[in-house]
Amino acid sequence: MKILVTGGAGFIGRWVIKRLLEDQHDVWVIDNLSNSSTNNIEEFIYYDHFKGFTEGDIKDKKTLRELFKQGKFDICYHLAASINVQDSIDDPKTTFENDTVGTFHVLELCKKYKTKLVFMSTCMVYDQASDPKGITELHPLKPASPYAGAKIAAENMVLSYYYAYTLPVVVVRPFNTYGPFQKTGGEGGVVSIFIHHHLDGKVLNIYGDGTQTRDLLYVEDCANFVVTAGYSQQANGEIINAGTGRDIAINDLALLIAKDPAQIQHVKHIHPQSEIPKLLCNYEKAKKLLNWEPKVSLEEGIKRTSQWIKGSGES
Repeated sequence: MKILVTGGAGFIGRWVIKRLLEDQHDVWVIDNLSNSSTNNIEEFIYYDHFKGFTEGDIKDKKTLRELFKQGKFDICYHLAASINVQDSIDDPKTTFENDTVGTFHVLELCKKYKTKLVFMSTCMVYDQASDPKGITELHPLKPASPYAGAKIAAENMVLSYYYAYTLPVVVVRPFNTYGPFQKTGGEGGVVSIFIHHHLDGKVLNIYGDGTQTRDLLYVEDCANFVVTAGYSQQANGEIINAGTGRDIAINDLALLIAKDPAQIQHVKHIHPQSEIPKLLCNYEKAKKLLNWEPKVSLEEGIKRTSQWIKGSGES
């Protein structure tokens, strides 16, 4: 197939591209490099099926139009977005324009070229888990940050094109994803930041009391989920979660990485109002619809991520 990946030079995008190339699809990439790097995808540049990288913004309609006209894509994996919760609180306009308005521009072209759209949403749209079996797709939503609000708005636009125009679309909501190629600084994920600090001999800072839990999904499992959702006709018109079905308190995660309570300290939370106290995924729908299950345990994922950070010069 001919496939476009928006935000493809980003952390998850890089792994999505890898899987698509392994599956022998022709892949085009667009990314504005605001929170990503061409270093993430440089190893793919010389693959026969890698058809081109465009440094461009999804809000630039002209660039997007030219790309769709050239590619006439079968699927668009739409991963380009502002993803930082604190940034969305400080500057909601940018997040709304990137995540909601940008998605609208992509949708319009998908409609024109009858391109299936896989929309990357987030577990941050949910209220906290109250069911011990975890959060299903029918769970209540709570836009606790402008980031979550922009994603919910975009999800609804995406689904409206399924109902109004019978455009094949899927909304995917992966839980907290971590692994190699994730940033180890301020806009990275908690696992990468903790490992980076531990390898540098620094203290691990935990926001708040550390009892908040996360369901941590290894990036290759996440990418396989996202790609499979694009391949599946059964997934059209659906919202689908992906996680491990196991959550861990941030205190326990820090201890798992640092091995020493003296290396851990608690600091004042920078955005307590947008914190979700308990995130636990129920991925039964993904298992049933896509025959997908996570394969990499948290312990194994931490090991692989540590090895990558050590070897990449990120630490």
